[in-house]
Amino acid sequence: MSKLREGSATVTAEAEAFYTESLKLLTQSGIPFLLGGTYAISAYTGITRPTKDIDVFCCGGDFPRILSHFQDHGFETEIEDERWIGKVKHGELFFDVIFNSAVAINPVNDRWFKEEHRAVICGADVRLVAPTEMIFSKSFVQMRHKYDGPDVVHMILKQHDKIDWKRLLTHMEQYWEVLLIHLLNFRFIYPTERDRIPDWLVAELLERMQERAKLPVAQTRICRGRLFSREDYLIDVTQWGFADVVGEEGTKESLKESGNG
Repeated sequence: MSKLREGSATVTAEAEAFYTESLKLLTQSGIPFLLGGTYAISAYTGITRPTKDIDVFCCGGDFPRILSHFQDHGFETEIEDERWIGKVKHGELFFDVIFNSAVAINPVNDRWFKEEHRAVICGADVRLVAPTEMIFSKSFVQMRHKYDGPDVVHMILKQHDKIDWKRLLTHMEQYWEVLLIHLLNFRFIYPTERDRIPDWLVAELLERMQERAKLPVAQTRICRGRLFSREDYLIDVTQWGFADVVGEEGTKESLKESGNG
């Protein structure tokens, strides 16, 4: 049996003790979960950096079970956003319980649990989010104050042979341009490592771009930037007349004038 990976982060002794206890309680609960975030990146790439929490991923049906389990053990819990995230808290310390993305486009489901990747995190033997889903979830974190592009390219560099590229394309089928952006970013950053990305995938995505260029521009002016950051692209949909990812085109004022507000 191969030696388990180890993941680490720069945290205080108090925080590490909290994470150690939390992972122990999670493991004992028997509720399926996967660990992502900084500790998973460390286990996969060897990068160690500061972190403010741990990221626990679970299916939507297990989300309330995890929060209830920790409530029963005396911890405070909080549902930060019913659409995707809650927290387990101990004083100022906390960890996130995540079952979707902030824009609800990549829910955790059974496919996330098909592969088993394990590591020792804070003394606990835990399952990690698979490399494929790590890239999927991090590809859309592109905010002014938080950008996970470096995590994506480092995962490709270190775990390219563990990535299910067809499954990744399936995950990002509707958002294939986002995948292409990250692949081109990797090729630019590591020009000598281009063979870590399958040629067929790059060819497929470039062909899609060429085919799309032949088609007319869409009639509805949309801004998909809020898939990356709801705040950074708010002005586009409130003042500049772009439709949001869902909803009507234009500002609230223009919609009221047209009778659609």
